[in-house]
Amino acid sequence: MPGERFDTWAAGEGYERYMGRWSRRVAEVFTDSLGVGPGARWIDAGCGTGALAGAVAARCRPGLVLGVDRSAAFVAAARAATAPAGTPGPVFAVADAQALPVRDGAFDAAVSALALNFLPAPGAAVAEAARAVRPGGLVAAYVWDYAEGMGLLGHFWDAAVATDPSAAALDERRRFPLCRPEPLRTLWAGAGLDAVRVVPVEVATPFAGFADLWEPFLAGQGPAPGYVASLAPAARGRLRDALARALPVRADGAIALTARAWAVSGRRTGR
Repeated sequence: MPGERFDTWAAGEGYERYMGRWSRRVAEVFTDSLGVGPGARWIDAGCGTGALAGAVAARCRPGLVLGVDRSAAFVAAARAATAPAGTPGPVFAVADAQALPVRDGAFDAAVSALALNFLPAPGAAVAEAARAVRPGGLVAAYVWDYAEGMGLLGHFWDAAVATDPSAAALDERRRFPLCRPEPLRTLWAGAGLDAVRVVPVEVATPFAGFADLWEPFLAGQGPAPGYVASLAPAARGRLRDALARALPVRADGAIALTARAWAVSGRRTGR
């Protein structure tokens, strides 16, 4: 896939400012909706900088939260986050979501945030999550609605294509057809999960000004920032100016956008 060369995940701080801060907002709504009782054992597959694992620890009174990610830098960033006072902090390890280093049925819930579409074999990852939970256990995830629900990325890729038509092949709205309700339902059903449901989760993504929106793109963490990092200074400047012209900027300079994720869940069958 053409855009894969820009899918860089090597600096947790850069990713956190670019997308992690918005993932944390979705994680709070997502975890509250799952209905998993206290004392449960959770695994967060593809945990990134720990947004979802942290939300589980803070809001769900878990018995255990294990977060795993292929990026050692992201795992280090997740470990550096402070656990909420009075709650058990998550445990993090470097591991592949497509080959979880855990025994069958070891967890009550397996969750994932914004990772499935970046995996070479998302079906294998869902099957691994199903293997890792007990019969009746929950497997759930959320991914961005790239096609229609990401105001920030929609404006970005429109500006990118306007200044560089070849950027169309990198546009996440085209790259990730998995991130829609029907493909997600099919993926969960293919892993043998029952009671599959897909629901939208929408959060506000406010920016204090254009610098607050643009500067995270310069950190090179993720597809769009990876593309920005590849540009010569003049081309980067043209993209920046085109994006600034296209955004709905308020009189005080603030920019109010929204982001929508699709949350999918299902239960492992059997006894």
